[in-house]
Amino acid sequence: MPRVLRMPCGLRMFTVAILTALLAACTGTAPTPGPSGPTGTVPSVPTGVGASTPPPGVAAGDPELIGTTAVGLQIPWAVVFLPDGTAIISERDTAKIRAVRDGRLSDIGTFPGVVPGGEGGLLGLALSPNFPTDRLLYTYFTASGDNRIARTKLLASPSGQLGLTGTEVIFTGIPKASTHNGGRIRFGPDGFLYVGTGDSQRRNQPQDRNALGGKILRITSDGKPAPGNPFGDNPVYSYGHRNVQGLAWDAGGRLWASEFGPDVNDELNLITPGGNYGWPEVTGAPGRQGFIDAKLVWPSTAESSPSGLEIVNGIAYLGALRGERLWTVKLEGENASQAVAHFTQMYGRLRDVSKAPDGRLWVLTNNKNPDFALILRPLAR
Repeated sequence: MPRVLRMPCGLRMFTVAILTALLAACTGTAPTPGPSGPTGTVPSVPTGVGASTPPPGVAAGDPELIGTTAVGLQIPWAVVFLPDGTAIISERDTAKIRAVRDGRLSDIGTFPGVVPGGEGGLLGLALSPNFPTDRLLYTYFTASGDNRIARTKLLASPSGQLGLTGTEVIFTGIPKASTHNGGRIRFGPDGFLYVGTGDSQRRNQPQDRNALGGKILRITSDGKPAPGNPFGDNPVYSYGHRNVQGLAWDAGGRLWASEFGPDVNDELNLITPGGNYGWPEVTGAPGRQGFIDAKLVWPSTAESSPSGLEIVNGIAYLGALRGERLWTVKLEGENASQAVAHFTQMYGRLRDVSKAPDGRLWVLTNNKNPDFALILRPLAR
């Protein structure tokens, strides 16, 4: 019979107390469901800086969650930043452009001409590369008959209140539908505006280089085809896309784009001028001659539906809508590593990811009513 060691009663009580404390420290409490749940609330996270430990459910390998902006957003779609750090956010259905500064939300204005419906409404935002001098904000929006790009001046009153003035439509004719409206716009390192469009459920458009649906467009700040485009005096930069949702450049100046698949094969693509990415003939990376394979494929759209895209220190960050998580992908030149998921089903649908002037990442939630932004510290390479 094995020997049983007995300890004095006082020592036993002390040991039990220590073990209980250690167990509590290791297991914590069950994570509070995030806004993705029917009745959940956002896990308690400081809204300022300096959150030293992750909230329940956040793994040690996740980007550090510094805080949240629980200011009552309604279906936000895109976020860009003024040089002073003010976040400018579009709301798809309200057509409002709103500002978040020092944890406070203010209305800038309702954008004129927006006709929301389905996945359409007030979508992408981009600041002019010369914003400090020209004060121009570019928008992608759904109008009554098409999707359009406009620019407007973002001016401050003597009291500091931001407002919109002098709105001008510079590009029209992008097809619209209840779904697949594209909507992401971003100025590239070359100073031209890149535009991600969707096929608008018109499967003949992506392979037609004279159509605007299912493309990445490259235009000047005045809305003209950019010089040096692959098909001459044509705004098309790449084609064969289904529904482009994210655009970002790596440190080497390479353009990457996130794209929805149908019920399979969401994609992260490295964009080549004049490249044909296959839709609707192929999806994913089948190696079929004449088409460019995706660099990374999510076979199940239930895990991704990748939307906003940002690249920091060679790591791509993608917000997932249906997948309700943040994906990170290390980029090695023209190659992409395996994707890693973070915050899975903790915060619901994640629409946009954007780097603020202070180096932090803002990640917009989507369709939580109200919505908010997660503020993250990017991962070290």
